[in-house]
Amino acid sequence: MSVNGNHLSGGLPDTFDSLNRLVNLDISSNNLTGVLPSSMKSLASLTSLNIENNIFSGPVPASLLNIPNFKKDGNPFNTTSASPPSTGPDPTLTPAPNTSNSTPPAPAPPSPSRATPPPKTTSNYPEGSTTRDSTSSSRKHNTSTLKIVGFVLAGVVLFIVIVFLVLFCLSKYQGRQSRYDRNRSQLGGVHHRVEPQIKPPPVQQSNDIKEGETPDRRVHQLSSSAAALPKKSPENQKEHIINFDQTDSDLFHVSLPPPPPPPPLTPIERVAANLIVPLEKRYIPPPKTSSSTSSASFSVASLQQYTDSLREENVIRESRLGRVYLAELPDGKLLEVLKIGNANGRISVDDFLEQIECISDIKHPNILELVGYCAEYGQRLLVYEHFSRTTLDDAIHDGKDTESALSWNARLQVALGSGKALEYLHHSFHSPIVHQNFEPANVLLDKKFSVCVAECGLAELMTSSSVTQLSGRMRASLDYEAPEFQDYGVISERGDVYSFGVVMLELLTGRKPYDSSRPRHEQHLVRWASWQLHDIESLSKMVDPPIRGQCSEKALSHFADIISRCIQRQPEFRPPMSDIVQDLTRLVNATGEESE
Repeated sequence: MSVNGNHLSGGLPDTFDSLNRLVNLDISSNNLTGVLPSSMKSLASLTSLNIENNIFSGPVPASLLNIPNFKKDGNPFNTTSASPPSTGPDPTLTPAPNTSNSTPPAPAPPSPSRATPPPKTTSNYPEGSTTRDSTSSSRKHNTSTLKIVGFVLAGVVLFIVIVFLVLFCLSKYQGRQSRYDRNRSQLGGVHHRVEPQIKPPPVQQSNDIKEGETPDRRVHQLSSSAAALPKKSPENQKEHIINFDQTDSDLFHVSLPPPPPPPPLTPIERVAANLIVPLEKRYIPPPKTSSSTSSASFSVASLQQYTDSLREENVIRESRLGRVYLAELPDGKLLEVLKIGNANGRISVDDFLEQIECISDIKHPNILELVGYCAEYGQRLLVYEHFSRTTLDDAIHDGKDTESALSWNARLQVALGSGKALEYLHHSFHSPIVHQNFEPANVLLDKKFSVCVAECGLAELMTSSSVTQLSGRMRASLDYEAPEFQDYGVISERGDVYSFGVVMLELLTGRKPYDSSRPRHEQHLVRWASWQLHDIESLSKMVDPPIRGQCSEKALSHFADIISRCIQRQPEFRPPMSDIVQDLTRLVNATGEESE
């Protein structure tokens, strides 16, 4: 129950007997007055009571003091007495004797060495009032005394601190002055050693300190020998004035030989020293076996130079994150530059650099390697090694004729290579890395059908703002995403397993995940094919025509069984990528033995 800050006034009603299950009560910051009702002791379940900043008076019931969280500040409670004082005489006081018929005895003279205590007198007023008056005056007197003592102690402490600071500064100044004088004397000896009349000793002899001889003694000997040298006239001495503004370390090592001068620059290096270092000179790609997680930082000017200012002609593919441009260095080396679309103001530099560190740790033969980045002028660009212009999407849907179509063995190799890439992301890091964008457009193929998966580790950069501006072709890529992501936005490695199953189904049938040109019941590939994967006759009919007859029914059934487990609607029923890679490895080995 919380009624704090409601400007409530008046006293609390004595009706808390029926609230024995109340746990928390907050009536703070109101104008409630009077004493706390006695029925509040019935609040046996109360663990938190806040009555701060009211006008409650009187004593605090002892039962409330046992509450674990009891706040009562800001109230004029009477803490010196358990009950309000009475107006009558205190019954504990002894009544005054009747002195009407008797004459009081004469008081004895006080002793000079011992003061006579004042006689105890009675009063018609309560003892509590006189006690409170004396206690109040005593407290005021004690408070004033404590303040005076505190001020005195603070002044003494401040004075001691100031004295110590002054002594410390004086000691530091004297130390610096003595070191200054010692260095001056050392430099005086060195100054005279460079006179043309006297041949200076070899440098190596100045370091030959005998056993038991300290550096100070050695310097003293140098100063003594210098004192015997002929002095120059004041006019000549002005030519060798020593600058004493050097550091202590420079002055101490007076006997050490000077460092060798740097080698002369070549004409090309002298020119480059005053210019911006070209990209090919300042960027050295890390070796394949390097464990370094750092990536090179590219400038916008360099990437514009090697991509021809990001011209349309240099676009090699387009993904959900942005366009990928081909970059060619002067030495002929090829790179790929991914420009993340709509990154201005959406991805901070710190978040972008943190993401770069994660991506730099990804090293696998079947994953496109990140070599650098650019975060200048609001741009967010990623630089990769160039692998191939051809994607799996091109190989499946653009090579419809029998000669250029992927063979059955090539499709198995593609499935195995891309599966190894996802297995590495899911099982080789402390926290699994989810691709979240696995589709044929991100599976790169070379002429030997080797696989390299692109855009790994970029799931955090794929926000809703980047999806809403996709083209129609890119919107179709959402059919690769798992049902739990489409329904609830859940991202996990089992979602990658679903996407992998859709790509394998695409390899098997040669169809796109969504094709509006087909009959309505065949437009969604997963819905149409899932119920036919366990029927060998229906399975044979749905195989891509260019590869019909290239695989046995046993291999075809095994491949369909892997697909069926990957595209399960419930994520817990999908196998991990490690199991899928093992099944594909056995299938590839069995297919190779059959072909032999």
